Amino acid sequence: MYPNKATVEVLEQAGHMAEVRGRSLWADARSRFLKNKAAVASMIVLLLVALFALFGQVFAQWERDFIDFSLIGSNARQGVPSFETGHYFGTDASGRDLYARTVQGTQISLMVGLVGAMVAVIVGTLYGATAGYIGGRTDNLMMRTVDILMSIPFMFVLILMLVIFGRSIFMLFLGIGLISWLDMARIARGQTLTIKNKEFVEVAYATGVHPAKIILRHIVPNLLGIVIVYATLLVPSMIIFESFISFLGLGVQEPNTSLGALISEGAANVNNQVPWQLGFPLVFFVIIIFAFFFVGDGLRDALDPKDR
Repeated sequence: MYPNKATVEVLEQAGHMAEVRGRSLWADARSRFLKNKAAVASMIVLLLVALFALFGQVFAQWERDFIDFSLIGSNARQGVPSFETGHYFGTDASGRDLYARTVQGTQISLMVGLVGAMVAVIVGTLYGATAGYIGGRTDNLMMRTVDILMSIPFMFVLILMLVIFGRSIFMLFLGIGLISWLDMARIARGQTLTIKNKEFVEVAYATGVHPAKIILRHIVPNLLGIVIVYATLLVPSMIIFESFISFLGLGVQEPNTSLGALISEGAANVNNQVPWQLGFPLVFFVIIIFAFFFVGDGLRDALDPKDR
C-alpha cells in the first residue's frame, strides 16, 4: 500500500524539522555567513590579496631595492607602469620597482595586522576571562589596572617605545599587540560574567576541576564567537596604526617598507607627476581595510545570537 500525498508531506516536513534541529551552532553561522554576499566577496578579495603578498614576488622582474639611476629625478616620469620594462606598477622617485615594493609592503602590513591582532586577542581574552571568573578583589584590581592603562594615549606610548627602544619591526609588533589588548580584556570579562554561572561551569567546579582548566576548557571556548568577530575588526585597526606610524617615519625602516611608508613616499612625490607611486599602495590599503570590515560585519551577523 503506497502512502498518500498528505502522508508524504508530513514525512517531508518532519525530515526537514529534524534536519534543522540537527544543525550545529557553527553550521548555522556558516550558512548565515555564506548568505552575506558582501562578506563572501570580501573574503575572496582578502584571499587574493594574501596570495599576492605570498607569491607576488615570483612575478617581479626587479628587486625591491634595485635602483635604476636612469629613472631618478627629472626622468622620473619615464618610470611609468609598463609590462615591457617589467615595472608593472612603475617606479618610485628613487628609481625602484614599485611592484616589488608594493608586494613587500602588503606582506608587512598584513603581518603587522594579523600578529598584532593575535597578540591582543590572546592576551586580552585570557586576562579578561581570568578576571571575570575569579571575581571579587582580584577582578577589581585587574580591571582597574586596565582602566588606568586605557587612560594613557595609545599613540603616545607606541611612539615613545619606538623612540626609546629603536625603530624595528619587532618593536612595532610588540608595541601594537601589547597595548591593544585592553578592549579585548573588557569584552572577555563581560562575557565571562554571563557564562560563569552556567550549569556546565558549576558542574565542573563541583567536581573539583582546577579554575585554570575551567577557564581554558569551558570559558574561553564559549568566547570564540565574539573573539573571532573582534579579531577581524581589530586587524584593520592594527594596519591603520602601523600605516600612521610609518607615515610619520617611525615605523618600518629602509630597505624594508610597508603600505604606510609607500603612501607617505607617494604623497611626498605626488606633485612630481608620478601619481602611480601613491595610487597603487593606496588602492591595496583601501581594499584590505574595507575587506576586513565587511568580513567582520558578516561574522558579527552570523554569530550574533539575537539574529538567529
